[in-house]
Amino acid sequence: MSGWLKIVGLGPGSDTLVTPEVSAVLAEATDVVGYVPYVERVAPRAGLVRHGSDNREEIQRAEQALTMAADGRRVAVVSSGDPGVFAMASAVFEALEAGDAQWRSLDVQVLPGISAMLAASASVGAPLGHDFCCINLSDNLKPWALIEKRLRLAAEADFAMAFYNPRSRARPEGFVRTLEVLLDACGPERLIIFARAVSTPDESIRVTTLGEATPEMADMRTLVIVGSSQTRRIERSGHEPSEPWVYTPRSVGAKSQASTSSRA
Repeated sequence: MSGWLKIVGLGPGSDTLVTPEVSAVLAEATDVVGYVPYVERVAPRAGLVRHGSDNREEIQRAEQALTMAADGRRVAVVSSGDPGVFAMASAVFEALEAGDAQWRSLDVQVLPGISAMLAASASVGAPLGHDFCCINLSDNLKPWALIEKRLRLAAEADFAMAFYNPRSRARPEGFVRTLEVLLDACGPERLIIFARAVSTPDESIRVTTLGEATPEMADMRTLVIVGSSQTRRIERSGHEPSEPWVYTPRSVGAKSQASTSSRA
């Protein structure tokens, strides 16, 4: 087949964080498929058709992309961040597995992007510098009981935690419960970071503790990171932004960089 399908990550927001590999694919594509706000991040040009759809139509979107690729089109399926992190790569392979047998002969590739999780971590330092986990707090595709179980087990294992989709207008109660579970499991002094719209003009970063956190500090554009018991903050002096640096040492129980020096 002459067509191809590339599943690409557009990064967290800034055009400067789109990889050269992804930019090259977008320049060659005949069609771009994705959730409307992400499709609109791809500049229109002659010879390119943009196909935007609702955020709950992942499988239909994947089937559309596979069908066009089978017809000889060069199709880019776009996601924000990295397409393999709570995004379109899994949806495409789910559709491919269940769909037309000829789709299995297509040239299908996944091109990574900079995830919101990693961009948010970098914005304050290195809170994900040791073992961590990543949890999607949306219960659209899994029961809330499973989310809460994973929250408690992650806290018990003392992971740093990164949370996607923390709080929407349709389900504000989920993040209320998340903070309650974490406060009970981790205590009020545990560090929590609210990184909203990272790498865009609307970026805002807030570092606080679970004891001071409120549900209203997060929305669907916010990536939330909760530190482990080892995570530390370093206050800045005479520097903007005023939020502290936050990092998690690479070894458990490390006293300081000076006393546990090693080179990565």
